Amino acid sequence: MTGRLANEVVLVTGAARGIGRAVAVKAAEEGAAVALVDILTDELTATTAELAGTGATVAAAVGDITDEVSVRQAVGKLTDDLGRQITVLVNNAGKNSYADPAKMSVSEWDDVFDVDLKGAFLMSRQVLQPMIDARHGAIVNIASIHSKLTTAGMFPYAAAKSGLVGMTRSLALDVAQYDVRVNAVSPGYISTDLLEEFFDTIPGEREKALGVHPLGRIGTPENVAEVVCFLASPAAAFVTGANWAVDGGLGVRYA
Repeated sequence: MTGRLANEVVLVTGAARGIGRAVAVKAAEEGAAVALVDILTDELTATTAELAGTGATVAAAVGDITDEVSVRQAVGKLTDDLGRQITVLVNNAGKNSYADPAKMSVSEWDDVFDVDLKGAFLMSRQVLQPMIDARHGAIVNIASIHSKLTTAGMFPYAAAKSGLVGMTRSLALDVAQYDVRVNAVSPGYISTDLLEEFFDTIPGEREKALGVHPLGRIGTPENVAEVVCFLASPAAAFVTGANWAVDGGLGVRYA
């Protein structure tokens, strides 16, 4: 433990499992109070109990990041429970998509963008004013390697994640004058439930992925959490508007 997030209040969406859970655990290890949001009630309860058992200061709220009323209520509950404003937001919640672009309905399109893009906007909007007033804060958006490189069969996931990176750049410029930083992290293949869903959906992808990674392995949620917590911390005080790849070198391959 280095304590690089001491005195911070870190809110993580999609915190019940996977990358979100790993970020929450690491943030607590680094001295932060952690606030957890997810729609998965049982998993959220388990993660909250796990963190509380370590002595961490933790609060949790079941919330739907695609609904502005739910977002407002969840953030209000968390700040009331912790008695402090949110100083770091990690927009982690997301969903995969495997749509046929010729057959995808408008409702299905909206479902993807609601979670992968609009939710990050709604959460950011809800916590930004206290950060601006305090002239202190950081937002880290969990994007994806798909924001710049993608594969067939995952329409329109790349479009949503590209939008999230674009939002990161735009928001970073608008709030920089208040000493609020906004960055993105783009994981590659990370061993999560979403990755297993991807491997199960597209035959042969698991073997293909292992074969093309320069480091020869799939990443872990903890690998991503380390980068997220660095970007959220004062150690990254001169980093904003950036998109950091955590992909085992996959994104630099020619073929």
